[in-house]
This record gives sequence, C-alpha cells and structure tokens, in this order.
Amino acid sequence: MSIASVLRDMGKHIGKEVFVSDWTQVTQEQINQFADSTKDHQWIHVDPEKAAKGPFGKTIAHGFLTLSLLPFFSYQVPLKFEGSQMSINYGLDKVRFLNPVISGSKIRDRIVLSALEEKPGNRLLVTQTHTIEIEGQEKPACIAEALAMIFF
Repeated sequence: MSIASVLRDMGKHIGKEVFVSDWTQVTQEQINQFADSTKDHQWIHVDPEKAAKGPFGKTIAHGFLTLSLLPFFSYQVPLKFEGSQMSINYGLDKVRFLNPVISGSKIRDRIVLSALEEKPGNRLLVTQTHTIEIEGQEKPACIAEALAMIFF
C-alpha cells in the first residue's frame, strides 16, 4: 500500500479520538522501580510515611513515569498503517503534567490522531495527542503530543 493511499484512508481520522484505553493501575512497586531506573528517589515518590504528611497525602508517580506509559497505550490503538515496515519514536512536541497520579490510582489514555505528514524516504510522521486521565478526577494527569515515524 502506498503512502498516498494510507494518507487517504487515515486522513479521515485526523482530529478525531481514535482510542480510549482501559483503566490501568499505577502501583507503588512501579513507582519504586521507576525511581530505581532513573535514580530519582525524591521522597514524594518513594517514602510513603513522609508523603502521607505531604501535600498529596500519599506518594505520587513521577511525571515521566506517566509519560513513559504512552507506548503501552499506543500499541493498543486498533488503527494500523497497512504496508508499514516499522515505526520509531520520533519525540514529543508539547508535554504538560497537570495533575499528580497518586500511588494506587487508575489511569487511562484518550488518543487523538492529530496529524499525518508525508516525509521523504517513503516515511510518514504521525502526531497523536494523548490525554492521560485519572479515574475519579476531572483534570487529566498529562497531555502530550507524541510523534512516531512510520517507514514503508
């Protein structure tokens, strides 16, 4: 399938929500493992006793932990780029951490296909806007524009 036909087929989804994930829980164990991986052991993430007296009453996930779950959510999107050989993470445009994810909270992702742009070398740049929601909260945890480069 050519990029032109992919653009024609997928173009109808631009600006539309293409996926809402199931809820997934963010555990203290995940937070601790992320802290170990990144060497970010700030008490607000890893010390439940001290965090209980802090501004959120419990430990919170690192913002970058929340952001690091974007691939997990993206792989679940049912839209497929027919004829593609592979895709790579191309980066992020805008990221905002709006609300902390309290340890034990459940989050989900609402994904909007924001843009498709044909690139030289038989490639397609895909922009998706991710809104990471927290169960029971009106304000989302994170909004991020993620870029993927699809190779055909």
